[in-house]
Amino acid sequence: MGNDAELTRWVVHGERLVYDNRWIRLGLADVEIPGGERFEHHVVHLDRAAIAVVLDEQDRVLMMWRHRFVFDRWGWELPGGLIEAGEDPLVTALREVEEETGYRPAGLEQLVSYQPMAGMVDSEHILFVGRGAELVGTPEGEVEADRLEWVPMSEVPGMIARGDIWTSGTLIGLLQAQVWLNGRGRG
Repeated sequence: MGNDAELTRWVVHGERLVYDNRWIRLGLADVEIPGGERFEHHVVHLDRAAIAVVLDEQDRVLMMWRHRFVFDRWGWELPGGLIEAGEDPLVTALREVEEETGYRPAGLEQLVSYQPMAGMVDSEHILFVGRGAELVGTPEGEVEADRLEWVPMSEVPGMIARGDIWTSGTLIGLLQAQVWLNGRGRG
């Protein structure tokens, strides 16, 4: 592995906005790749998202059974949502868990952040994990899930293999939570 000074990188000469609304910004970036070829490349900008893995003392994870209309597909997902402008991602994760599930986490810590489609989409996802939650009400606002369940972590590999867990945030969150459990999360 070399340092960044040894590597060649794409040069961005600018970006023009093609479409913009509350949910998505689409741009065309004027880029030049190593070797001198210059062209326009689509770039999608989405707000950052916070996702939470909430575990209980029996190593069960709080999950939501949801339908995603874009794919006309059902699956188990972790609670999470978009980070509002100026909002701390931890505050978002705590708020989203309570709004979507009715549970208030005892506390969360950051696990990892990642970009789900780095080649052309800018949408940082920040994953949190915590142990313990108190039921404080019912889910608020729009219907987020058909049902909620505390799913044993031991069942997750089979659920992934069957395709019941298929979204990137949930897959990465559960895999990282397993690493966390195998380390410091047992206490």
